[in-house]
Amino acid sequence: MKIAIIGSGGREHALAWKLQQSPKVEKLLCLPGNPGTAGLATNVAVTIENHDAIIDILKQYKIDLAVIGPEAPLVDGLADKVRNAGIRCFGPGQQAAMIEGSKAFSKEFMKRHGIPTADFRTFSREQLYDAIRYLDELPMPVVIKASGLAAGKGVLICSERDEAREVTRSMLQGDAFKEAGATIVIEEFLEGEEVSVFALCDGSRFVTLMPAQDHKKILDGDKGKNTGGMGAYAPAPIATDEILQTARKNVLVPTVQGMRDEGYPFIGCLYAGLILTASGIKVLEYNCRFGDPEAQVVLPLIDDDLAEILYACAGGELKQDSIRFHEASAVCVVMASGGYPDTYKTGLKIGGLQNIKEEDGVVVFHAGTKREGDSILTAGGRVLGVTAIGYKDDLQETIRSAYRAVEKITFDGAYYRSDIGAKGLGGK
Repeated sequence: MKIAIIGSGGREHALAWKLQQSPKVEKLLCLPGNPGTAGLATNVAVTIENHDAIIDILKQYKIDLAVIGPEAPLVDGLADKVRNAGIRCFGPGQQAAMIEGSKAFSKEFMKRHGIPTADFRTFSREQLYDAIRYLDELPMPVVIKASGLAAGKGVLICSERDEAREVTRSMLQGDAFKEAGATIVIEEFLEGEEVSVFALCDGSRFVTLMPAQDHKKILDGDKGKNTGGMGAYAPAPIATDEILQTARKNVLVPTVQGMRDEGYPFIGCLYAGLILTASGIKVLEYNCRFGDPEAQVVLPLIDDDLAEILYACAGGELKQDSIRFHEASAVCVVMASGGYPDTYKTGLKIGGLQNIKEEDGVVVFHAGTKREGDSILTAGGRVLGVTAIGYKDDLQETIRSAYRAVEKITFDGAYYRSDIGAKGLGGK
């Protein structure tokens, strides 16, 4: 089987790392990939927005399966173009990808299909006055979301009414998130533990991966600004078998069936961001692809042939009801550039990567790096995902292993949270 992974971040490095373990894979491409994927696959330079060039490369290499990593090309319809070219694709078509591409769409979808979520209303730029008036009726805090893609940063929790009004104006009147904020969702604030659940779907059937917990805030203790994700761990002990069964019945099944019934079957990785409230499980958001950095902790736990599963999903041929998993835990600590998620420097030399050994149970996934000569340099806000894999019943030691590895890696201004995985030990 010849597989191409489309994307260049930590999620795509994790996919390449897992897929190359399959005996069924004879050729693995990454378009465009990064310095980390270069050791696992053939990187082919291409701009991810250039869909025609991507299709040409897939045809040139006679690719059997394309796996699209990031959300932007999915929302832009790349999966449809790949399928129209006669190539199997693991990734939802443009209509199905709206489940992430438009929070307004996803909330209305949940309402139509009775999927539990926070109470909400949506507003466009022409409805600023209505939005402000709605805020005056709500108790604080309140959640305001840019409807479009905002790189994981378009969700703001406002504790004061004046702050909520200002955020609403900055989105609808200003350019806080540009077109992504042209429509906003205002919803009630929900309290509870969050958990990420992933389903690999073939349009009708699905299998689920180990539940994970992401850490979105930039600072320890879930303080500060939202980011694309500062780390993750799996499995999340708060997601008991009972909770997962409820999530399957009340969220995943009606979502997959609803999308199929509405004429846009979901083929790919469906992410449900859940919150465990006092009144039960509710959906915070959907993603139309593997999470990043959750992929870096859920993929290493799979004790099954991922290439076979993705190929079956892409062809609408998923037969198995479940996936085998290792009796293991995984922790990913993101090393970010100083200043992220605001302004930060790039082009800084990274040291110590040679000190990390996979045989010690640690893998470093490249998220925002580039190679210049013999050096690896920073090239993004989230630079590396340092992932440790350990015993399932000793999460504490897996956490320690991840941080021991982090301490061996250096670059100017490197920043990381020091509490990744603490919630799995009963911490906050």
